[in-house]
Amino acid sequence: MVTRIVKMTFKPENTEAFEELFKKYHQEIRAVEGCESLKMLRSANEENVFFTYSTWKDASYLELYRKSTTFGIVWPRTKALFDKPAEAWTCDELYDL
Repeated sequence: MVTRIVKMTFKPENTEAFEELFKKYHQEIRAVEGCESLKMLRSANEENVFFTYSTWKDASYLELYRKSTTFGIVWPRTKALFDKPAEAWTCDELYDL
């Protein structure tokens, strides 16, 4: 299992647009083969900083998603709303306690 964490900093005036975009596509993303879970988080200290937290059966499923039509639609629209470039981490799960 791998976990993908993406930190996104939006222009403050674009946060609502991002939330709407996520609401529109989250079920499609979650339905991608190999996606085990999907969460959107907001920083408790900075209202324009969001994180997506997703788990995948393995890295190959994450790569399939990154090559999907849905990703090709969602990611460019999301990037257009940024104030700073995104930061992303793919982590191997070691323990689930």
